[in-house]
Amino acid sequence: MKYQAILGMPPFGVPQSEKERLLLPYLSLLTEKHRECCPEYGRVLKILGYSREKAGKIEKLEQIPMIPVSLFKGGGLKSVPALEIFKTVQSSGTTGQKRSEIVLDRNTAADQQKTLSAVAGDFIGRGRFPLLIVDSPEVLKNRELFSARGAGILGFSIFGTERFYALNSDMSLNLDGIQEFLERHRGEPVLLFGFTFMIWKYFYQALYRGKMRLEIENGCLIHGGGWKKLKNEAVTEQEFKEALKRQTGIGRVHNYYGMAEQTGSIYMECECGHLHAASYSEVIMRRSLDFSVCDIGEKGLLQVISPAAQSYPGHSLLTEDEGIILGIDDCPCKRKGKYFKVTGRADGAEIRGCSDTYEN
Repeated sequence: MKYQAILGMPPFGVPQSEKERLLLPYLSLLTEKHRECCPEYGRVLKILGYSREKAGKIEKLEQIPMIPVSLFKGGGLKSVPALEIFKTVQSSGTTGQKRSEIVLDRNTAADQQKTLSAVAGDFIGRGRFPLLIVDSPEVLKNRELFSARGAGILGFSIFGTERFYALNSDMSLNLDGIQEFLERHRGEPVLLFGFTFMIWKYFYQALYRGKMRLEIENGCLIHGGGWKKLKNEAVTEQEFKEALKRQTGIGRVHNYYGMAEQTGSIYMECECGHLHAASYSEVIMRRSLDFSVCDIGEKGLLQVISPAAQSYPGHSLLTEDEGIILGIDDCPCKRKGKYFKVTGRADGAEIRGCSDTYEN
């Protein structure tokens, strides 16, 4: 099976059991491909006791071997020759932290873009819209070495007709430019994209402190990148949405969970406030003591699976986040598959977040 066949599935229309049946053989073959093409990954599998003999006996997605996401810090894990590297994406991280480096060949980059388009398109529609990016264009200076912020902006730019950056290079709000942009698209649906903390600090708070209000009632905001700093400021998700609505009129706000190590395979928040695993991805919660699989409703370490990770062995990763599977195939929004919530970072995990790392 090729990845294009997986992308042929409706993003949220496949029941969990059928999805697992379709993904399992592909992910088993992908594991073997990465074993053969990435010696470092092969050594990790040997340490884990995952042999080729075991590979032929896999019956469940939870048996696909996982590696800690921290193994990507400093780079080096790749399954393609150096000459085939198209771009490198760096994860976020605070000063002094090592950052993950993820290498993409052209096919992987294209497939991850198609995955993002299918997943996000189910929530915002299949068309293209005027796009207000709550960031500075400076983030895209290096087109060969993208930060997680840059990769996110580039990914969501496919939904934009006209694209406008709301922030200047010093992260100040370009209010005049925003108002001109909104005036040009008066009466049209407008899409906004940015990272959670930056939207709060450089967009919302700038409007609030300046006693300014924007008229974006037709707007839909997509945001992600972590809640740690907002929680430190005692801002809940509901307060975030309500505050933005007061200053902008935006009524549709969708958070998403994602990471540079699995670009494109994002988990969008539905109208009921639940994160969803699409047909092209999977989540599993693991108990920290023995990595056994948690029951529904039980908090555990979050494992993420993405068959789109083809140029590097990042298809099955144990993250440093904790979460809870809330249900399967029965979310009131009618989307099939698992739905869940992320509860925070695991104790002792390094703190990172796409929007948490901007420094003046």
